[in-house]
Amino acid sequence: MEQSPSLEDCLKLLKGERDEQRLAGLLLVTKFCKGDDLNSLHRVYDAVGLHFLDRLLRTGMGKGSSSESESGSKADNRDAYLQLSVTVLAAFCRVPEIASSKDMSLKIPLILEMMSNELGSSVLEECYEFLYLVSTASEDGIVTLYESGGMKVLASQVSTFPDDSHLMEIAVKLMLLILSKLPLDIITNDYLSELSVIVVTMARPFAMLQNALKFEVLHLLSTILSSKYLAPLHDALRVMPYGNWSNHMRNGLAAILHSRVAPAERLEALMLAEAMVSILGEQWLIGQINLPDKEDPIPVDRFLLLVLEQSRVEVAVLLNELAYLKYEASKSSSSTAQTILSKQRHMAIAFSLMEKIIKLISNASENEGDLIDESTFTNVIRALNETISVVLEYLQDAKEHGQRKGDDLLASVRIIGSYLAETPIACEEKVRELLKYMLSIEGEDEQSPFYSICFLLPMLCQITMNIEGCKALASSGGHKAVMECLIKLIGPNNYMVENSSCVFLACDTIMNLLLKREQAQLSLDESTFVHLLKALAYWTEGTEDSSILMMASSICALIFDFTSEEALLNHPSFDTSSLNSLSRLIARSLALYEQDMCDDAKEEADLHEIVTAGYSRWAHRFPHIRAAVER
Repeated sequence: MEQSPSLEDCLKLLKGERDEQRLAGLLLVTKFCKGDDLNSLHRVYDAVGLHFLDRLLRTGMGKGSSSESESGSKADNRDAYLQLSVTVLAAFCRVPEIASSKDMSLKIPLILEMMSNELGSSVLEECYEFLYLVSTASEDGIVTLYESGGMKVLASQVSTFPDDSHLMEIAVKLMLLILSKLPLDIITNDYLSELSVIVVTMARPFAMLQNALKFEVLHLLSTILSSKYLAPLHDALRVMPYGNWSNHMRNGLAAILHSRVAPAERLEALMLAEAMVSILGEQWLIGQINLPDKEDPIPVDRFLLLVLEQSRVEVAVLLNELAYLKYEASKSSSSTAQTILSKQRHMAIAFSLMEKIIKLISNASENEGDLIDESTFTNVIRALNETISVVLEYLQDAKEHGQRKGDDLLASVRIIGSYLAETPIACEEKVRELLKYMLSIEGEDEQSPFYSICFLLPMLCQITMNIEGCKALASSGGHKAVMECLIKLIGPNNYMVENSSCVFLACDTIMNLLLKREQAQLSLDESTFVHLLKALAYWTEGTEDSSILMMASSICALIFDFTSEEALLNHPSFDTSSLNSLSRLIARSLALYEQDMCDDAKEEADLHEIVTAGYSRWAHRFPHIRAAVER
């Protein structure tokens, strides 16, 4: 835009004394608002003055009186005043210095109030332009927008915008701006229902759009749903009608994962998929999808295979990059450490999705394949086997480099444990080769191995049902790791775990080992079993649960085969109090079957046999226990 007489004429009118002159000048201004000549816009802004603009805006909203009376305008001119004032304000805010001013931030509440009324699409679009420019220009702008109820306005209006419209584009950018500048936990607390409305509403354009805005919507949805602060939002979405919005999400994700997209966008799609499965369950992965370039119906399990394949690729790429960064790249740079952390977080997303797919497959097999056909089942198992092999190679690499501490290593053990819980014979040779190492892995915040053992317990419980499995665990020293894990779970300093079944899995694994001790050539370290005996006694004090009593007393009965009362009392960590607790435990467990106990206790008949048989073998070596039983 060049300097011209028309601009100078405009400036003279804007500096006039009468409102009619200024109005005429503003109408001329609209000719210059379309350009990017920030200098000219600034000159016009200085000429018109903020006071007149404010009066014009308020008059257009029906709040002013002086301008209307002076100019003799009628009420039906208000729409024109409103259109003119908002257009000019939005134009002025193209100048960063003007947009970042306190005066413009103070206009935000007025603009939001105006937007709450019915406006034409052109006026509404100018309002959104103004809000975006002011909010982008300064911290004060975005805070004022948020505190003035901007989230409520956005949530109530965005569903009315056409998918592929400029209004939708600005609204998405404005929502992303709010989410990037303000703490998500605060937003969730203040606007939980609005966030859930936004998620459900934006699912449709996410599915329908076929341009760059689709990826902006992806970023918006993944930002909202993947935050660690948004568990309440997940709960709110679970009670939403399970229908169009969840189907739209699946369609939008399928379109992205089915296309060639940048790695960052593929990862974001996987993050959103993981969040959706967390909200709606694994079965959401099975469902009809509609892709814009596909006319024929797509099998309902195709989306599952798509997510699995992309997760498998992501895991392979990330593990390869992590191995390079950890063992070959220069470690002197702080950016390398940050990159490693970032890739570990990304890997956790892919692992989480694969764990959920493992759970889905497990449930499907229990339901005799109602959900998934045989061909898909085979393809899923093949892909999972390939991934587990890659993860085992990653652990082998870490072992060779002397690494056993790290959240990436712990996550690797977790995914292996999840899969082997369903297929304990998968990668059998490699798993047994790495078993001792996997049981020694610690997370970054752990002082000693614990969670790695918990993750492997379902598999360990299954493999110790046979002699070869017991030998493999005993020869690696894994029996000590499992005992130490159980001590942490049930002892005085018990660790909290998500899955309470870990306790009984550990008990069953130890029982399997002790029952096959001779064939497995099991040798017990006195210090370990002394601490385990004390933990078992602590666990059962005060409980009336017959399953706990019988499990604990069975393990004690098998351990007593290795020792005597005298040997225990000679141990520095064992005293008469510990012996008395164990005596009460054995006496109570034997008494359960002598007292015509309830059906719950009778279900533990096999365990009662173990205690009874054990008591007959070692009672003569434990006079305190024998006295307690005979009382």
